[in-house]
Amino acid sequence: MNYEGVLTKMQTENGSPIQYYLVFENDFLNINQLLDKKIAINFLRYQCLNCSLQKKIYRQGFCYDCFYEIPQAAAWVINPEKSTAHLDIEDRNLEFEKRAQLQPHVVYLANSSSVKVGVTRKNQVPTRWIDQGAHEAIEIVEVPNRYLAGITEVALKDHVSDKTNWRAMLKNDVKEEDLIHWRNQLKKFIPHEVAAYYIENNTETNLQFPVLRYPEKPKSLNLEKTPFYEGVLKGIKGQYLIFEDDTVFNIRGNEGYVVSITVL
Repeated sequence: MNYEGVLTKMQTENGSPIQYYLVFENDFLNINQLLDKKIAINFLRYQCLNCSLQKKIYRQGFCYDCFYEIPQAAAWVINPEKSTAHLDIEDRNLEFEKRAQLQPHVVYLANSSSVKVGVTRKNQVPTRWIDQGAHEAIEIVEVPNRYLAGITEVALKDHVSDKTNWRAMLKNDVKEEDLIHWRNQLKKFIPHEVAAYYIENNTETNLQFPVLRYPEKPKSLNLEKTPFYEGVLKGIKGQYLIFEDDTVFNIRGNEGYVVSITVL
């Protein structure tokens, strides 16, 4: 069977295990059903996720021009502390920024390679944790806008990492952590204006990924250098496909690439 379309991050459904779906314009594919099967990935061309033109992808699935123009790629997306919609100050498009920034956000702890702090919109829990390959996570605060979440993350990352080691995550080289203990220890570093939003009595969320075998030495597939690849799928974790020969393919890192996927 053959599927063709522009890559966007896999959609997920939490379960035991998590279900993964690749959604194309005219088709979708449940990736879990491909475990232990040989598949081929063939890179065909680029397609910007914003303008849909066949222009080389620059970052986040967007061409160079769109990346520096559209609000979806503004600095506050990566650095939420730079949000200004709560002050009625426009960055690139105030209407869009108000919709995105002026909604409940969560600051959380997740354990994917080690304990890290992060920010997400409340409606992206637990999707954000799944995308990061975290096998456990817990919310610390729930705030009414992105700016407050951002300044909380900035304060806490002086005391805990805000990065995921993707190789350790994929190898499942992680240790169990008491996230409730971590949350309680970090409480004193929460900014004063956010203290009232601290979540006191919640529990950890545990996540189960569909992986038959973890890679020992993960090597990343680069479609520009290797436009055709085939291998036996052994797992899905985060936004990565894991293959029998230790090749791993980051779907989200290749958004905007048009591919054909063939089940052999």
